[in-house]
Amino acid sequence: MASTTAYERPTGNSLAAAISNAIVRITAEYTGRGPTKARTSIRDDVVLVLMQETLTKAERSLLASGQGPFVLETRTRFQNTMRVAFVAAVEQLTQRKVLAFMSANHLEPDMGAELFVLEPHAAGEADCMPTKAKSDRGAHDEFDRTHSAGEQHGG
Repeated sequence: MASTTAYERPTGNSLAAAISNAIVRITAEYTGRGPTKARTSIRDDVVLVLMQETLTKAERSLLASGQGPFVLETRTRFQNTMRVAFVAAVEQLTQRKVLAFMSANHLEPDMGAELFVLEPHAAGEADCMPTKAKSDRGAHDEFDRTHSAGEQHGG
């Protein structure tokens, strides 16, 4: 199953939210259910999508019966299957090539992470990513936001 959604090029906080939405949507297309929470952080050439409550009902049942290693193996296979769609979405949204994609899962608590390493910008090329800025949260970047159930929360 390949995703063919066309994405507009958002900027700033909306870029992080758009990436979260795309990863949640693609996960739901492939697994029948997406995570209930997703937060995307972008810093320089790294995009990190941290997700919560990712497991399906079937996976939670397997976990309860002691099949945690099988659930992790199955999740890894799903993520490998979704790789092309994930990378395409991030490349289209950021308008930058993804050099590397890594994925990880944790069962208790139920969390997952998708990590994308982007190709560095060529000298003099404009950056579509937000600029770093100090905020009341200290060293966090202004675009480090939480996206949950279709709404964006500031930190």
